[in-house]
Parts: sequence; C-alpha cells; structure tokens
Amino acid sequence: MRTAQINRKTNETDICLTLNLDGSGKSHIDSGVGFLDHMLTLFASHGRFDLELRCKGDTYVDDHHSVEDIGIALGQALTAALGDKRGINRYGSFILAMDEALILSAFDLSGRAYLNFGLDIPTARVGTFDTELVEEFFLGFVRNAACTLHLKQFEGKNSHHIIEGTFKAVARALREAVAIDPKLCGEVPSTKGVL
Repeated sequence: MRTAQINRKTNETDICLTLNLDGSGKSHIDSGVGFLDHMLTLFASHGRFDLELRCKGDTYVDDHHSVEDIGIALGQALTAALGDKRGINRYGSFILAMDEALILSAFDLSGRAYLNFGLDIPTARVGTFDTELVEEFFLGFVRNAACTLHLKQFEGKNSHHIIEGTFKAVARALREAVAIDPKLCGEVPSTKGVL
C-alpha cells in the first residue's frame, strides 16, 4: 500500500500525519483548528484517502503556523507515499458544484511546484477561521508535494461554500492523479523517465 507517516516538529507546531492513498476515506483529524478539521475530513472522504492528523500548534498566537505546517506535512506525505510515481495517471482534474459555488481543480504531479490560486473568497473569516490561510495551506502543500495545482473559481458568493468546494475538488482531482493506470504497466508517466 502507498502510505507515509510524517512527524514534523518546530518551535511553532508538533505534527504527526499518516496518509494512505489506497484507503477508504477514513479520517481522524485533530488539527487544533476546527474549520480545517472539517475541510480535511472532507478531503479524506472525497479522495478516498485514509488520513490521520494530530497537530499541537501555537493557536494562541493565531492559526497561521498550524494551517501552513499541516499543508507542508500533507505535501511531504504525498511525496513519500507516491515514491517514484510508477504507474500513476499523473494528471487529474475535477469541476465541483456546491450550491452557488463552482470550482475547478487540476493537478500535474510533475515534480515541479506551482500553485495558481484563482479563488475570490469574499469574507475575511468563516467563523473564527482566517480565509487567507486557504492559500497558505495550498502553498505549503504544493511546495512539498512538488506538484502543479490550478484552482479556479467560476462562481461563488458564500465563503464557506467556496472553500469547502475547493477542498472537495482538490480531493477528487488528486484521487484521479494518484490512481494507478494499468496501461502504464508500472512505467513512470513521463518521456524523461523520471518525475
């Protein structure tokens, strides 16, 4: 099975994260940030990934360090779980509708880090969650997963719907990108021979 465990400890956060790419969508999430717990539970369910996460962070300062570092740890786990990426689709995309929100997510597990963050989140907060941290999460993830991720919002007025639609779309697109293509017969999906 394609699994990885990441332990990341800094002066700001202490994270233990386990990812199984070939799971059933089970999760146990305790990030210390309630809204992020909700998003990562959805991510695991829609990606059919098993995800366990515990984070003790300096949330008495704010949620920034925890959210960013969890993105970093999730990206590191994806890299470790994929190994040399033999046999994977490599590409994945999904357009997800959630009420008035319509979100596109597209991946290339290329080995090159790039984030095109095309969301327009209208409010500064959802509950107590700082919405600008959504971009920080995905920046940390992309840089450490060494992948290209495009996020595009076609429609949306409700901040919660936009963010939730994004996490679900990312999960669905990533599920497609990491899936094994039997036609590749274990080959690395690149003319260069490596990703």
